[in-house]
Amino acid sequence: MPGCTYARPQVASLGLTEAAARAAGRSIKVGKFAYQGNGKALASAEAEGFVKTIFDAETGELLGAHMVGAQVTEQIQGFGIAHHLEATDESLLSAIFAHPTLSEAMHESILAAVGRPLHQ
Repeated sequence: MPGCTYARPQVASLGLTEAAARAAGRSIKVGKFAYQGNGKALASAEAEGFVKTIFDAETGELLGAHMVGAQVTEQIQGFGIAHHLEATDESLLSAIFAHPTLSEAMHESILAAVGRPLHQ
């Protein structure tokens, strides 16, 4: 179940944290992307924040997503739908994210988790 904190910046999360996944003995892949690398965040002067995704290293299962920044309470639903539909890191890689949008940071985080970041 997604959790949202309406602060400035906003905070949103879903599933396991990196620490909880490791504590459970899961082999994981972690991707993180800073809002500072997102064109829309820069253009709207809201570049504080990041998106972090945690995947099972063997199955690609989305274990958790954690976001801090502008409009993340709206964006977390994308990860909620992905989790509900049992999307994997590989299936999410092929998703097309509109440009320029804040949600591109979600895609960048997924790309980083599998070692294929476009921007850093």
